[in-house]
Amino acid sequence: MTSLRIDHILSKTRGDRWIWIIVIMLSVISMMAVYSSIGTLAYTRGVGAESILVKHMFMIVGGIALMYISHKLDYRYYAGISKLLMVITIPLLVYTLFFGSHINGASRWVAIPGTGLSFQTSDLAKLALITYLARLLSRKQENIKDVKQSFVPIMGSVCLVFALIGPANLSTGLMLFGVSILLLIMGRISVKQIAVVCAAGAVLLAGMLTFGGRKGTHSSRMETFLHPERADPDKVFQSNHAKIAIASGGLFGKGPGRSTERNYLPEAFSDEIFAIIVEEYGVFGGLFVMGIYIFLLYRCIRIVTKAPKAFGALLAAGLSFSLTIQAFANMAVAVGLGPVTGVPLPLVSMGGTSILFTSVAFGIILSVSRHIDENTEAAGKKVVVGEIMEVAA
Repeated sequence: MTSLRIDHILSKTRGDRWIWIIVIMLSVISMMAVYSSIGTLAYTRGVGAESILVKHMFMIVGGIALMYISHKLDYRYYAGISKLLMVITIPLLVYTLFFGSHINGASRWVAIPGTGLSFQTSDLAKLALITYLARLLSRKQENIKDVKQSFVPIMGSVCLVFALIGPANLSTGLMLFGVSILLLIMGRISVKQIAVVCAAGAVLLAGMLTFGGRKGTHSSRMETFLHPERADPDKVFQSNHAKIAIASGGLFGKGPGRSTERNYLPEAFSDEIFAIIVEEYGVFGGLFVMGIYIFLLYRCIRIVTKAPKAFGALLAAGLSFSLTIQAFANMAVAVGLGPVTGVPLPLVSMGGTSILFTSVAFGIILSVSRHIDENTEAAGKKVVVGEIMEVAA
């Protein structure tokens, strides 16, 4: 009976089945790791860990529902939706920069009226910019070298979003800028024009680091990363305990729920969740999680190479690059290969609305994959019908 229900559910989903499996695996890992790491958070809030886990599970279920809806929509509709997203995103980013909620000295969040929830506008900006760039690049292929018609609007959208995200969320802004450059390369933008975009980005970055409201935070984090021996103990507290968690995990880990560093690590359930995973499941557990994201990138690249239209290929490429780059940035910070940032591990960290936006990105990738499968099935049916007609003749 159970197998029949699973088959019925799978029959309603299309697209790359491996990506569906990856999402389910990451969701299960997320629930286990989050439940293990929210003890301190629950104590601080004066609630049970189970209540926080239930809310997290609701977000995961909601994310899977959004992913299902997104994958049912023909990916070509996202070209039109991207314009609306940009119209919504730019004012929201401006509002967030000046009037957003301040946490840890950064204005990144906007409250959703009547829900008690808040979200990072940079999560919406990632979806908006990547879909919009894919639309521009695919529609302007015939005159892609034209500076006025093609290059100026493309460069303007990239630099504008970067300039609005960077002051409060530099790490996310830099990752999104890097993904945009990869899309420009795939979209056949000339090397000279890409160099101009990079130069403009460098000027914006220099301005943020020199005059931005968080310039002290950025320089302090970089100085702490490069010279931890000279840093204030409070500033290396998070990175040191992440390293302790990873080192104490060994090859096979301490076992589920047996982490000790979860009681010391700030944001153990979010930014540093990879360190908790390695502490409890060992190096092999960490490599397994890393392998999932590498396999995700591989499956997405297969979708990109099979996509019949430029828009679908660029859309799948941009979203997959964004997800995997974010994942490896999070893991790099946990193991000490990068300065501390506020980047969560996609679909694993407890992140509220960020899970929903990530799920929509997965859904769009699956929509492109679904279109490829449907075209392949249609082509196969035509071949079969043709062979039948030949035999009948």
